[in-house]
Amino acid sequence: MSKKNEQGKSASKLKVIPLGGLEQIGLNMTAFEYEDSIIVVDCGLSFPEDEMLGIDLVIPDITYLKDHADKVKGFVITHGHEDHIGALPYVLKELNVPVYGTRLTMAIIENKLKEHDLVESTRRKVVSFGQHIRLGQFDVEFIRTNHSIVDAAALAIYSPAGIVIHTGDFKVDYTPVFGDAIDLQRFAELGRKGVLALLCDSTNAERLGFTASEKTVGRTFDYLFTEHKDTRIIIATFASNVDRVQQIINSAYKFGRKVVVEGRSMVNIIETAAALKCLHIPDNTLIDIEQLKNYPNDKTVIITTGSQGESMAALSRMASDNHKKISILPGDTVIFSSHPIPGNEKAVTNVINELQMKGADVIFQDVHVSGHACQEEIKLIYSLVKPKYAVPVHGEYKHRKAQAKIAEELGIPKERIFMIQSGDVLEMDGAGAEVTGRVPVGAILVDGLGVGDVGNVVLRDRQHLAEDGILIVVLALEPHGNQLVSGPDIVSRGFVYVKESDELLDEARLLVNDAIQTCLDRRQTDWGKLKATIKDVLSEFVWKKTKRRPMILPIIMEV
Repeated sequence: MSKKNEQGKSASKLKVIPLGGLEQIGLNMTAFEYEDSIIVVDCGLSFPEDEMLGIDLVIPDITYLKDHADKVKGFVITHGHEDHIGALPYVLKELNVPVYGTRLTMAIIENKLKEHDLVESTRRKVVSFGQHIRLGQFDVEFIRTNHSIVDAAALAIYSPAGIVIHTGDFKVDYTPVFGDAIDLQRFAELGRKGVLALLCDSTNAERLGFTASEKTVGRTFDYLFTEHKDTRIIIATFASNVDRVQQIINSAYKFGRKVVVEGRSMVNIIETAAALKCLHIPDNTLIDIEQLKNYPNDKTVIITTGSQGESMAALSRMASDNHKKISILPGDTVIFSSHPIPGNEKAVTNVINELQMKGADVIFQDVHVSGHACQEEIKLIYSLVKPKYAVPVHGEYKHRKAQAKIAEELGIPKERIFMIQSGDVLEMDGAGAEVTGRVPVGAILVDGLGVGDVGNVVLRDRQHLAEDGILIVVLALEPHGNQLVSGPDIVSRGFVYVKESDELLDEARLLVNDAIQTCLDRRQTDWGKLKATIKDVLSEFVWKKTKRRPMILPIIMEV
């Protein structure tokens, strides 16, 4: 166990090391280290930004964890959203340690592990609320919270240096759709014991007041079902928002409509939640997509993925007529039951426009409540927990800054509020806290089956190709000689339309031919120099003629 000093207090400090999640929404991962033990809270992904051409997912860099693999005791997961569990299958391949989470969270993780063939090799433990897990120098307690997915937990992390509370994503919902309300009593009990630091969700820290209860959306659905009783209703929401799906099913059952679930992630999560009895589906309510044609439109509801305008999601495919089973019909009512995530606004607007052009009635206001705490709920948690140090997490800088302001208003001195960045090492104990160093962090890009094999250089090439196209110069040389056997031929892609630019390319071909002949006449047969000459001559010519800089790729063969 830890060394003690003369006063009997712990001599070591607790290190809090965020490895992602402090510059954006997503990529959440935080390591807690005390002497020979590290535990990791969450293991999330984020989705690619516009300039990340061809990238599927972004996951955190775990170099620090791999370098200290002998210390890592396990992953402790707060809830089952992609931005908190999505990187697990990739990370577990490099760092095989146990995973701990609540019932639905673990079931969703297991679905992911099955896809990656990792179920057999991964140790997993389902944890109940109130249960403590001993992990090296740490003891972790799971505390019930509310969020837009069932079985969300906050964590009380006990270390010899003190107790740290990590809220995970949360809101205070006194009337949740499923399960019990947040365990505020436990937060208060821990506050009375003394809490060293609070790592609190910042996503809605800029918003005044309280987040509305999820149940209010159920009343909105009832109203919309009454208003649109003569049309087919299509509702897009997040696949993981099980409580929202439950309320749609409740309204559909009440109004005598059959429900079709569309979108692979939606189908998977609903099956998992129903199997765990976190979702109640009345008999004969759910029908297969093939049975849609057997029912009149005004007796059906379609719950689908695609509320964020994702190009491959079911709703986007319906909007662009690419869906094999469902076409948007004039008069359909399409409801967006989510807010666009920052950065997705344009994609969502495009889908809404396509739907409206097909004659659908699109509703995208007042059919959503957030799963995150607004200012008054954040104040409530701080008031109950009374932490010595405040560490705002989960959000962009502006969200975390808004929470820092709240903490200051509640009497926490400015010097005890830490606006740290991913990679900072925050060391703390009862006597003080400070940032003492940095660890490697960053975004690892996942493209198909490749993890981390696409970096800045490849992305820059993709950007170059996307913006300017490519010219490929192919020629054949006689082996050991200085004779041009064939070529040079120039192939153009994404640069100019070839049929209308024969003259330009013919001129380029002659120019390259002259340059190569000059090199060969001077006995310059080094391929590197030949390629450099081709690039220089061609890029200068193309820039003069077109003011463009395509990528130039010379290919030399021996014949």
